[in-house]
Amino acid sequence: MIETIGYVIVAGTAAEMALSLFGTWRRGHLERRSFAAEASLFERRVELSLSRAEAERDLTINSWSGFRKFKVARKIREADDIHTFELVPHNGRPLPQYLPGQYLTFQVRIPGQTKPLVRCYSLSDAPGNDERYRISVKKVQAPSGTEHASGAVSSYLNDVVREGDILDVRAPAGTFCCDPASDQPIVLIAGGVGITPLLSMLNSVCSAPTEREVWLFYGVRNRPQHAFADHIAGLRQLYPNLHVVNCYSDPTEACVPGKDYDHEGRISLEVLKANLPSSNYAFYLCGPAPMMEVVSGELRDWGVPADDIRIEAFGAATVQRQPSERPVAAPEPGIEIRFDRSDKVLAWDGSAGTILELAEKNGVALESGCRAGHCGTCVVAIKAGEVDYVADPAVSPEPGTCLACMAVPRGKVTLDA
Repeated sequence: MIETIGYVIVAGTAAEMALSLFGTWRRGHLERRSFAAEASLFERRVELSLSRAEAERDLTINSWSGFRKFKVARKIREADDIHTFELVPHNGRPLPQYLPGQYLTFQVRIPGQTKPLVRCYSLSDAPGNDERYRISVKKVQAPSGTEHASGAVSSYLNDVVREGDILDVRAPAGTFCCDPASDQPIVLIAGGVGITPLLSMLNSVCSAPTEREVWLFYGVRNRPQHAFADHIAGLRQLYPNLHVVNCYSDPTEACVPGKDYDHEGRISLEVLKANLPSSNYAFYLCGPAPMMEVVSGELRDWGVPADDIRIEAFGAATVQRQPSERPVAAPEPGIEIRFDRSDKVLAWDGSAGTILELAEKNGVALESGCRAGHCGTCVVAIKAGEVDYVADPAVSPEPGTCLACMAVPRGKVTLDA
């Protein structure tokens, strides 16, 4: 009996020692796994940071000034009134890398127009190909009651331009970019053709060695307007951390819920809250002005910090609704703006929106292009006074100049125009 008890005690002690040793081994194993995971994550971050630095350096070194000739290698229909254009350099030289979300600036000579028109279109694919660039353009009708043909270039590209045609293009630019070296979870919110810069970001994230969480909320009218649907569905299958919510504002009878779209209606805070576990994301928005105005306001009301809401403007109406990152005092009505070369003095009443629009309404000829602070076409010298901007422009004008399409007077101003 005593021997049996001794065996039990010894066995119990051995079991305790075994459990203790197992616990020690398990803790060490988990610590080693955790350390290995952290080391792997650090390596990925370093790799992505180096890739971004290389892309920025490459763009600086291999970029070009002015316009460069590109040939349309392929033209692909993506959806109703949306075509993708694959562009290759006419001289065959390698192309500099760009950052996901940047754009190209085009100077297009359209028959019947007295001067070339300048427009900016987002690159719609991940960087990495040094032989070609890709843009995707929606045909936009010129708004009624306006003198400038804002839909002329997009119509020309969609209806007239063919494979083999030559286009004049400036180097990639823009500050609406996703950092591929970051592991911060992101939410991409696209309305219509606003998907293009976000698709560049999405493709970049899905092709990088990262487990970054990504949400895409994509709002269109219905399936015929749903560009890149098959491509995004493919990414959804391959990238487990990608979550896609398609919103149709006007689905047809042929649109299948759960297959073509996930929500009937527009993108709203209600839709975001129903899907996102929290608001701790970086939000990237690109789409029509009303959508961006409403959703960005709702995100701020939800408590999302301003630095985590990034907006891409692709039209003057959008820009006017963007909150500036710095406070801008409303200019007093009646401020004098002198257009020196035109010998005109105009009173600012704020109704024009920007200095460019004030000039256009009063017969002062100013060059303009994108009308969103991207292309730099509307730059004008300031001879006296100072200006503010309705939103931070993507292109930083040189000291002593301003971008008229984004500028408002801070006080009495004299311009060389």
